[in-house]
Amino acid sequence: MSETIYDVAIVGGGPAGLAAALYAARDRYSTLVIEKNGLPGGQIMLTEHVENYPGIQSISGFDLIEGMKQQVEAFGANIATSRAVTGMSRRHDGVVHLEINKGEETVAARTVILAPGSDYRQLGVPGEAPMRQAGKVSYCATCDGAFHRDKNILTVGGGNTAVEDTIYLATRFAKSVTMVHRRTEFRAQRVLVDELNQLTREKNVTIKTPFVVERIEPTADGDAIDFVRLRHVESGRTEDLRVDAVFAFVGMVPNTDFLAGLVQRDANGYIACDPVTLRTTMPGVFVAGDCRQQAAMQLATATADGVLAAMMVKEYFRNPTTWAHAAMKNGTEGW
Repeated sequence: MSETIYDVAIVGGGPAGLAAALYAARDRYSTLVIEKNGLPGGQIMLTEHVENYPGIQSISGFDLIEGMKQQVEAFGANIATSRAVTGMSRRHDGVVHLEINKGEETVAARTVILAPGSDYRQLGVPGEAPMRQAGKVSYCATCDGAFHRDKNILTVGGGNTAVEDTIYLATRFAKSVTMVHRRTEFRAQRVLVDELNQLTREKNVTIKTPFVVERIEPTADGDAIDFVRLRHVESGRTEDLRVDAVFAFVGMVPNTDFLAGLVQRDANGYIACDPVTLRTTMPGVFVAGDCRQQAAMQLATATADGVLAAMMVKEYFRNPTTWAHAAMKNGTEGW
């Protein structure tokens, strides 16, 4: 039986992957989206109100993805769910093989767009998951800050993003902000820390170090936060803080472990790419969305990446030999 070889295989069914599938399918390339979860969508499926996507006043993450899914399928793309890509290799003829569910099956494609996304690093404390579902725990100030206008907010973290987004929340939305960091000193740039310290004298902003969040206690009905329990790292004493929302800024984790040794990644696991063409160090393999280096981690930019990656696939098909040296490593030239 002859092997089915897709023109384009897309790893990940989030906004970047679905946008790539739309453009690839519209160009009449045989297109397969491979999604590890039971439904496509990724992180945006957990967002109840999307209000920062151009042209759409407000929509739930579920409804947005459902519309994208229907649009993609209408142009002939296939979406395979509950299939995790666990390995990848490129044959001498340029065809890429994707291992599914640790060898249960394989998919062959002439090109691949990697869009597995990234997950927010969570605090891992009791109460975090249900309060995230209730919209009271967030990991993105730009996405969700406006939903907590004139509220008492707790922020967690000590890096640049944590300090920048705490300033953002305090100056634009919050009634009060308490910032918790597990160390006595911030890892953020000095200029940002100075701005934060100045804000404590001008706004209702409190910094508590060295503290960690020990639990997020829901109210009896599960619709709100009753209190957040903090623990002092050195003394072990605890205190309960009443807040309306928690924003955790403790980093991202790209879903790229399956690519170790296959394409170049940075020290944090983000996929290295040419920022103009989104090509990776494996010829015929492109990247889109939050899993790549220097991604903006926004819905609109993820979909834009997907569109660009699909357009670059078309350029690759036109002249694959021009792209054959798209590696930064293993003895080949860089970007």
